[in-house]
Amino acid sequence: MACWPRNSRNWCENARGTNARKSVRWRGSVWAWIWVGSLLVHGTNFMSDKFFVDTNILVYAHDFATGAKHERARTLIEKLWSSGDGVLSTQVLQELCVNLRRKAARPLSVEETRRLIEDYSSWDIVVNTAESVLQALTIESRYQISFWDALILQAAGSSGATVLYSEDLGEGQTYGSVRVVNPLH
Repeated sequence: MACWPRNSRNWCENARGTNARKSVRWRGSVWAWIWVGSLLVHGTNFMSDKFFVDTNILVYAHDFATGAKHERARTLIEKLWSSGDGVLSTQVLQELCVNLRRKAARPLSVEETRRLIEDYSSWDIVVNTAESVLQALTIESRYQISFWDALILQAAGSSGATVLYSEDLGEGQTYGSVRVVNPLH
């Protein structure tokens, strides 16, 4: 199901092309239901906590075909919008573009993707640099993980995030000051 603003109203189109009005706006160009749950995991001080979100969680939040994972991820992302504590990296935004345009059940157009990335640009964004890559190589070697996962961990750590929401890394594993939480359980 795809959702977008149409004629100043909230509309969604399902796979059959029928329209249904939705009552809840979800950030700028994206519209959806909000499923209420408690997914934010707090560290020592909630007021200063930052939460880094891995690409897979964002993909689930925007791909309606992923069922229960969609609902859980969508709820988490909505809570992070509300709290203002979400953090992403340029790597996450790049991977999100590719996955939502090529691998989603209903791929997004370039314009839909552009609007989504514009919305996410209001979050804290870690820009990967040459130094980020060098630090990721150290993390890769130290923890024996993939380079791409190491780059995610490097970005999370450099942002000051205490929690990395991801389905890919080990639940509860701590890498330096960053703890991995799988919000899809």
